[in-house]
Amino acid sequence: MKWVFASKNEHKVSEIRALLPDRIILQSLNDIGWDADIEETGETLEANAVIKAKAVFEATGMPCFADDSGLEVAALNGHPGVHSARYAGPEKSDFKNCEKLLTELKGAENRNAKFKTVIAYVDDQGSHLFAGEVHGEIIHEFRGTMGFGYDPLFVPDGWNLTFAEVTKDEKNRVSHRAKAFEQFLKFLATVEK
Repeated sequence: MKWVFASKNEHKVSEIRALLPDRIILQSLNDIGWDADIEETGETLEANAVIKAKAVFEATGMPCFADDSGLEVAALNGHPGVHSARYAGPEKSDFKNCEKLLTELKGAENRNAKFKTVIAYVDDQGSHLFAGEVHGEIIHEFRGTMGFGYDPLFVPDGWNLTFAEVTKDEKNRVSHRAKAFEQFLKFLATVEK
């Protein structure tokens, strides 16, 4: 069974391939030669995930899913949130986004945060949404070289390590994306029966 994941981010694609059963062949936007930009004009993670999945499904006719993820920081009233990927500006640099976050949190005592992922799945039957969250805190300096995005700054509740200090498999056991995918896969199991 072939699906399209509406992403060009090969880090995300790799994480998700590890979560899917072998019977599903996952293709990224790079794999299908998708060159068009999909404007994420939604005000929420949910809206952006649906925009991306619908655009690819309508263009290809293949079942498609998209995710939108964000880091919501309590001291910043939930920001960067839906703007997490472009927090430092249009160049979309993980390092610059993290630097800006650390600057914004300078002197903040409350460093509580959560990662949230929303998955939108679209096929000829319509669209469905699945969400996952992981709570933790933002530390004061970069730690770790694995992972991507804000992983070097985020320590999940009950952990001493950042997401960037653990393997992909360790991260996938507790991550927001893994939790959303768990719901998504349960849904697919009921649909396939």
